[in-house]
Order: sequence, then structure tokens, then C-alpha cells
Amino acid sequence: MFERRSHWLRGYQRAWLGPDIIAGLTAAAVVLPMAMAYAAIAGLPLQVGLYTALVPMVAYALVGSSRALSVSTSSTIAILTGTQLGESTPGIDHGAVMAALSMLTLLVGAILLLASLLRCGFIANFISHPVLVGFKAGIALVIAVDQLPKLLGIQFHKGSFLHNLLSIMEGLPNTSVTTVTLGLVTIGILMVVERFLPRGPAPLLALAVGIASMGLLGLQSHGVQTVGRVPQGFPSLTWPDFSLLDQLWPAALGIALMSFTETIAAGRAFVAPHDPLLGPNRELLATGIANVAGALLGAMPAGGGTSQTAINRFAGAKSQLSALVTAGVTLVTMFALAPLVELLPQATLAAIVLVYATRLIDPLEFGAIARIRWREFGWIIVAVAGVVLLGTLKGILVAVAVSLLALAYDVANPPVYVLGRKPGTNVFRPRSTEHPDDETVPGLLLLQLEGPIFFVNAELIADKMRPFVVSAHPKVVALDLSGVSDLEYTALKMLTEAEKRNRDHGLTLWLVGLQPTVLATVQRSPLGKTLGRERMFFNLEQAVARYKAMTETVTARGD
Repeated sequence: MFERRSHWLRGYQRAWLGPDIIAGLTAAAVVLPMAMAYAAIAGLPLQVGLYTALVPMVAYALVGSSRALSVSTSSTIAILTGTQLGESTPGIDHGAVMAALSMLTLLVGAILLLASLLRCGFIANFISHPVLVGFKAGIALVIAVDQLPKLLGIQFHKGSFLHNLLSIMEGLPNTSVTTVTLGLVTIGILMVVERFLPRGPAPLLALAVGIASMGLLGLQSHGVQTVGRVPQGFPSLTWPDFSLLDQLWPAALGIALMSFTETIAAGRAFVAPHDPLLGPNRELLATGIANVAGALLGAMPAGGGTSQTAINRFAGAKSQLSALVTAGVTLVTMFALAPLVELLPQATLAAIVLVYATRLIDPLEFGAIARIRWREFGWIIVAVAGVVLLGTLKGILVAVAVSLLALAYDVANPPVYVLGRKPGTNVFRPRSTEHPDDETVPGLLLLQLEGPIFFVNAELIADKMRPFVVSAHPKVVALDLSGVSDLEYTALKMLTEAEKRNRDHGLTLWLVGLQPTVLATVQRSPLGKTLGRERMFFNLEQAVARYKAMTETVTARGD
């Protein structure tokens, strides 16, 4: 197993060294400021962000399968972490908060490792894309309201989203002009650098300007707040507080889900043509180990980040060595640059957070989903409302619930189509006002079913079929089951009983296009014995031909 994990080391090419070093240094210029910003979002000391950019980064690089994935943390994970720590350790001293953080990160890692052992990589697909879009937009709004007071230089006791929003509006008269100016300068730097130097280290330059402004202009005397002391050196061992297990595990489950979802999304988005394919279960293992390792050294819950992975890839990363270079820069920062970081203005950090948080809201995608599927757009609104009104931890449960309910609704409410034949062809398609000339055969009703048919949806399918049968008065109903992947026992029993009732009233049932597994199920049942081969057909064309032949025979006999 270890050989498979270390394959990139054994197959490393000398030509990759230069690009990997450059990519690692470039990514570090973005990862370090963002990691500290995310620590601030979670209400944690800035050094926690540095620890998260060190230990999980190294652990994933040694175990993970993505060559470009940059692993530290994200705004989504940060806000979830901060919310849970605020509930479990309100007003408690630093040591207790760090012990709770260690326990939370350890639980996230343990859940990911367990999911890997149980091969649960498919779980990432259970959150639909529209719901994830809405959830991230809600997170962006929560982050914005959380960081605006730092950008404005106002203070108040924080509470719910609506409480914080109202408090910001009430505190506007007390805004610090100097603090706001510094924040706007930071935003301007980020936008200008990214506009004209897309691959430039915009966050690093913004931090440098903020720190220089504090040192050269003495902005503290004008009310500008700094982030405070940042300890130097390697993180000390942090022992988890196991007494918080019962309290933290639900939040850890949600954070683990988001960590894995974001990791897979970032990893898949930046796979190069010759890169190995990402294995979801392998990624569960890698992120699990990254979190367990980070938990003991004071790191936040970790996962792959899309923006930092994009920068790493675009800067030329060829292998996981680039991540190790980024981790090396983090280590140098922890030992040598901590005194400079202490001069960092809160407004500068808040501005960086706001700029990157707003990118979680994608208006173009909102519009695209609304134009294509209004129902999915409704899921977006529900997810946003869940995060904003119920809180991030409950919001993620709402997002998952919406996804599962949507899936359950689609499975339990499959469509039933009346088919017609396109004139002059053998193409059968659902009848609609767009194709009024599609051909039908008098006395033959063609109905198409889709998806699995089982005890949940069998009765509903029957209810949908009944009006078509009543209005058409057919002699034969041919069910096209080519799109049916499974026919469960309860549904098969109901179909058998329906066939008998209809036969007693002179209505014949045919089955068309059965998939091999469905055909085998029907043949083992009483329905299969009743229908025989004569009433089961390979395709609709064959069924129509058989019906026409029968009709012609009956007509000839009548003559």
C-alpha cells in the first residue's frame, strides 16, 4: 500500500523539479495569507492557519493521489469550525479552545478514515450541484457579515446573522475612516493585481502593504487594530478534549462531508491529461490522515482548496513536491516572519477574506440554473436560507436534506409518456404539441416508463397510466420498459394483478424492451408465465408490427 501511495516519488522526473519549486513558492504566496484569513474567520489565532497550511499539506502530499491539489482549509470549513467552537467553548480560555479544536479536527479525520474503510467515496455525489451552489452562497453572506465590522472598525456583541446585520447598520455612524480606507486600498490592490497579473501573488502583496502601512504610518494611533501576537516556532503537541466527543461529532460529520466534497471538486477540476485519475476512496484516506495528523499539532479541519489548487496548477506544478515546497515556506514563516505578521491590520485581513468569500457567489451560475430548471433554482434559495437563517451547521443539514429529498422525489415520481412514431421513421418519442403529426395505431397504446419501479412509486405510476388508458380505449397496452433498470417484487406483484384485472375486461398487456436483469425477474414470476414469449418484445417496432399483423388477421377473418 505504501508503494502505491509513494508512486509519484518513485516515478519522479528531474525535469519536474524547477516547475514544482516555482509552483510551490507561488502557491505559498496565496496559501499563507488565506490560511491566516480562514483562521480569523473561525475566530482562532492566526498561527492556527499556518499550522493548517503545514501539517495537512505535508500529509496529503505523501498519501494523496492528486498531483496539483493544495490542501489546507477553506472558507466553508472555517465558518463551520468557528460556529461549532463558538457553541461548544463560549468564552473559554485559549487552552480549552485549542483542545476542542484538536478534538474536532481529530473527529473529522476519523470520520474520513472510516468512510474510506467502508468505501463511501460515492457519498460526495449525494449533494446536488445546485444545492452546493446555494450552500456556498449562504456561507459567503455569513462570512461577509462576520468580517464587515473589522473592515469598518466597529465592534459589537455578535449573535445570529440578522442580529449582526442589524448591528452593523446601527454601528455605521461609528465607522473608522482610516480603517475603511486601509480596507479599500487592500481590495483595490487585490483587484488590480489579479486584473493585470492573474498569476501574481495578490494576497501576499496586499499583506505586505498593510504591514508596511502599520509600521511606517503609525496607523495604530488612528484606531486601526492589528491581529496581535503570533507565536514563533513549531506548534506544540495539542491533546484533544475527549469529553466533547458527544457534543462535537455531529458538526465533525458535516465538516468531513464538506472537506471531502471540496477536495474531490478541486482535485477533479485540475487533473492534467497525463495525471492519474482521482480515486474517491483514496482521497478519503488521504484527507483523513491529513486531518488526524493536523489535529495533534493545532491545525483546523483541512481539505483541498479550489483557488490555491488552481494557482498551483497554473504556476506549473508537476507533482506533489510543489505542496511540500509550500509547506517549507510555511515553516520558514513560522520561525522567521512571525514578528512581521503581528503588525498585520485586521482590516487588511478582513478585506482579503471578503474578496475571496464573495467569489463563492456565482451570479452566472444562478442565472444559468434559473433559465434551465426553476425547481433546482428553488433548491439554491432553500440552501441559502438554511445557512443564513438557521446557521451554518444546520444549514449544511438543510442542504443535504434538500438533495436527498430531491433525489427521493425524482425516484418516487417517475414520468409516464404516451409514445408516437415520427412520420416515415422508426423513431418513437413522447407525444407533444410540438409534434402533432406523430403517428399512432388505433387500439394500441404505447406507454414509456423510466427508472426503477418499486413499492414507493408503483402505485403512483399506475395512477399516471390510468387516465391514458381510459381516454385511449385501447385493446392492447404496450409498456416500453427499456428505460427501467429494476422491477422490485411489490411492483411486479401489482403489475401481475393489474394484468389479470385488465385481461378480464378485454385489455391485453405487452412488455417491450426489457433489460436483461428485468427480463430475468419477470420470467421467474407468475407474470412471465402468463405473458409468455408471445407478449414480450425486443423493441417497439416489433410490437407495432405484431399488432398490425393481428389486426389484419382479425379483419380478414371478419370479411
